[in-house]
Amino acid sequence: MLKKTKYISIFLFASLSLTSCKSLQLVKREENKTVPEGFTSTEQNSKDTLNSASLKWKEFFTDAQLINLIDTALRNNQELNIILQEIEISKYEIGAKKGEYLPTVSGYVGAGVDKVSRYTRDGAVEATTDIIPGKEFPEPLQDYVVGVRAEWEVDIWKKLRNGKKAAVSRYLSSVSGKNFIVTHLVSEIASEYYELLALDKQLIRVNQNIDLQTNALRIVKQQKESAKVTELAVRRFEAQLYSTQSLRFEIEQSIVETENKINFLVGRFPQPVLRNASTFNDSITRVISDGLPSQLLDNRMDIKQAELELASNKLDVKIAKAQFYPSLGLSAGIGLQAFDPTFIVKNPESILFSLAGDLVAPLINRAGIKAQYYSANARQLQSIYEYEKTILTAYIEVRNQLSKIENLNKSYEFKAKEVDALNESIKISNTLFKSARADYLEILLTQEETIDAQFELIEIKKAQLNAMVNTYVALGGGWN
Repeated sequence: MLKKTKYISIFLFASLSLTSCKSLQLVKREENKTVPEGFTSTEQNSKDTLNSASLKWKEFFTDAQLINLIDTALRNNQELNIILQEIEISKYEIGAKKGEYLPTVSGYVGAGVDKVSRYTRDGAVEATTDIIPGKEFPEPLQDYVVGVRAEWEVDIWKKLRNGKKAAVSRYLSSVSGKNFIVTHLVSEIASEYYELLALDKQLIRVNQNIDLQTNALRIVKQQKESAKVTELAVRRFEAQLYSTQSLRFEIEQSIVETENKINFLVGRFPQPVLRNASTFNDSITRVISDGLPSQLLDNRMDIKQAELELASNKLDVKIAKAQFYPSLGLSAGIGLQAFDPTFIVKNPESILFSLAGDLVAPLINRAGIKAQYYSANARQLQSIYEYEKTILTAYIEVRNQLSKIENLNKSYEFKAKEVDALNESIKISNTLFKSARADYLEILLTQEETIDAQFELIEIKKAQLNAMVNTYVALGGGWN
């Protein structure tokens, strides 16, 4: 009768669990991995598999000073080192999850003494039991035991194994996250380095213009002495010179701050950053091969991270669903026990062993388990949307940067012609001014326009270099 009741209970537990799971209605949605065939509308680009993201960052960059800075940052950057420790934490969590579905075996040794009261249940039983002389219980009663105990939850529904797989996915996700941080660290250092070169170039241009304006002021003073111009012209030329001299110190301050940004990224205290400003205009904007948009799924570390997070969240749904099913636990133990240390080695009388199994299913707190299940499913849907958003963001970033490179190249070409024309204008205006055929205001206006155009040309060059790096990063390069 007892055995029949036990089987009925097991059947009831299983039926309740399975019925509850079938009653759950969840929103299911598969992620969308489709991307356009190309980044542009031309058929040639849509079929070209050559991708600059396959280049290692040491191959992509050619400036030895920049390469040295990036290499130092990858060793010393504090944020990156923090991420590396998070990866170590994720790695150890895999071992913890793996241990959950393996049997646990523990050894134990114990000793104790027990004196029961005569007026208790155990004391009364001992007093009323017929005891053979010489075989009575010692008082107080000692207890010595040594043995081994094993426990194991049989992973019928793969709850524990899925937990380990989810931990592996999160570990790999953290590795991809680290690689994504590396990519942006490389990009940030390159951007600040090019900013520093641009500031150096601006400082050179400012110093050159200070020399030109100083010479122009000297000439206009001579013109005033010969009564060809008034004091107003002298003051206007002085004001222009003072403005340019003030600009020089602003640039010098920006250089200090940019150097210290780089020093922070490479994990060191403020010090001069080695570079060669003369290479700025000669820096080659590398031709970028964009490859196929589908390659973003493999090259972009943020996409890979989102994909692994999605995989782990899918496993979390399976784990939450398994909470409704009965869990089977097994336990066993074997050892030696006696009330006298001399008896503990006497076999088989001192041997003890146990073997038990239990089947447990939730009956009361099912609402809480349902809430966890729905929550896990909501996180899974959230990760699907995050994954699709990451893919869309990556594609748009590449498309924007490719367009930016093309338009900046055209802009640089015309701005360089403008600077050349203005430089010639300065020479012409100075010659005309000396022969009293041009007004001093024309010289001032030409000099101001030339400085502005020179600075704009430097900014465009810097933007070209940054666009090149940003495209490389957007395609998924920079972490290898």
